Amino acid sequence: GYNIIKFDVPFLAEEITKAGIDFNIEKRKLVDVQNIFHKMEPRTLKAAYKFYCHDEMKGAHEALADTKATFDVFMAQLERYQDAEYEDNNGNVSKPIVNDVEKLSAFTTQTNNVDLAGYIVYNSKHIPTFNFGKHKGKEVNEVFKIEPQYYDWMLKGKFPEHTKKVLTRLYTEYKMQTNYRLF
Repeated sequence: GYNIIKFDVPFLAEEITKAGIDFNIEKRKLVDVQNIFHKMEPRTLKAAYKFYCHDEMKGAHEALADTKATFDVFMAQLERYQDAEYEDNNGNVSKPIVNDVEKLSAFTTQTNNVDLAGYIVYNSKHIPTFNFGKHKGKEVNEVFKIEPQYYDWMLKGKFPEHTKKVLTRLYTEYKMQTNYRLF
């Protein structure tokens, strides 16, 4: 199957186990076609340069060479995909590869993270929401309201500095909204 090791098999194992059936894959041999694809078609700048620019990249991993190669690959992508259609998981079709930074950013962003680590994400209403622990799925401002000490707990915890910086910004905005409302 395609992506069965990360998705299909764990999903099936969970459901089968919930049904009270012993699901043991130790004696099974799984072949994941996606892993073959990823191993045989490397996803490196060097491989992208060869694919898009039809040449060998010289000086890989040197800052100037990597920067130039990235630019060359980007220009080749703009040309190659200028009229290409893309179908997303919902069946929506678009032509997203255009020389427009805002549109390309929206197309290439793969997460809805507020912080880089993904502890805080945007929900469907684009509101910062916790993505872990006992408050997973709750809006950040709601947690600040019902459990203000959660902010302190996170600042003292072993969270990435960027997460703490984002959390502090959100907390400051929350305090300003709640302390300075005009009635």
